Amino acid sequence: MKNIFFSFLFLGSLFSAQAGLSTKAQLPSLNLWKTIPDGPGPKGEMIISPKGSLTNITTPKLIVHQPANPNGIAVLIISGGGYAHIESGSEGFPAAEWLKSLGITAFELQYRLPEEGWATRSVAFQDAQRALRIIRKKAVEYKINPDKIGVLGFSAGGHLAGYISSTFSTAYYQAQDDIDLISAQPNFTAMIYPVVSMLPPNNTTHSFKSLLGKDSDTQDQIRLSVEKQVNAQTPITFLAQSEDDPISPVENSILMYRALKDHAIPAELHLFQSGGHGWGLGKKGTSTGEWTELFLKWLKANGIDNSDQ
Repeated sequence: MKNIFFSFLFLGSLFSAQAGLSTKAQLPSLNLWKTIPDGPGPKGEMIISPKGSLTNITTPKLIVHQPANPNGIAVLIISGGGYAHIESGSEGFPAAEWLKSLGITAFELQYRLPEEGWATRSVAFQDAQRALRIIRKKAVEYKINPDKIGVLGFSAGGHLAGYISSTFSTAYYQAQDDIDLISAQPNFTAMIYPVVSMLPPNNTTHSFKSLLGKDSDTQDQIRLSVEKQVNAQTPITFLAQSEDDPISPVENSILMYRALKDHAIPAELHLFQSGGHGWGLGKKGTSTGEWTELFLKWLKANGIDNSDQ
């Protein structure tokens, strides 16, 4: 297993090259919507930076990383970027390819960004909720166990993953078809160096600025703080973060862990001494790369992964 991990440790940088972007372009994708809600949104084509960062998300979709021999587990992967861009090149894409190598079907979410001309700042919540329903709808097609569908998010993507995991039953958009009758509840959640709280003193992130702007009040901040949304239906949760994170203070993960324990939700928290922020599958010279192996062990311990891998 460690050999597999080290093979993918630096894919974030490798896939930022043009060859990696070409590979991604060849993967199958699923559009989320028949009619995209709360438009008009941005114009033109999606913009991809040389390092694989995405902006100008005109058409939200799922990029499908389908293994040759699926083991029945599916994961919706959500990259970070402060809800201002999507760090696919260093987070979502390499993580999806790593999971794919293990037989896990990975769906990388290209979600709408709240400051790109949409009628509401909740568009990312709409996209994540719809994505989970689509994955469950297509469980038979992709050989997925509908009771083994999880969500994994990095940074702002960790906020989105955690938030939709507790508010999955909230109606973020008007139903369009029979897909919207399907449960959007994940069976497990992983939050990697996540943004969690929108309350002081943790309200200095770019995610806060993107979702709430300058004129938010305390009630808005509570409403969008993930730790305040945890409830008895929140799925089992895995957390990993560096103690020296300069972007999202480590207190975010600690607050989330305490909220989960207060509601008797099985949870596991791993704090690394160093590593900073944005390390994807792991940062060289730190122990952050251990999170992948810990996550796989956690899936086994909770009955999600019953294989012998």
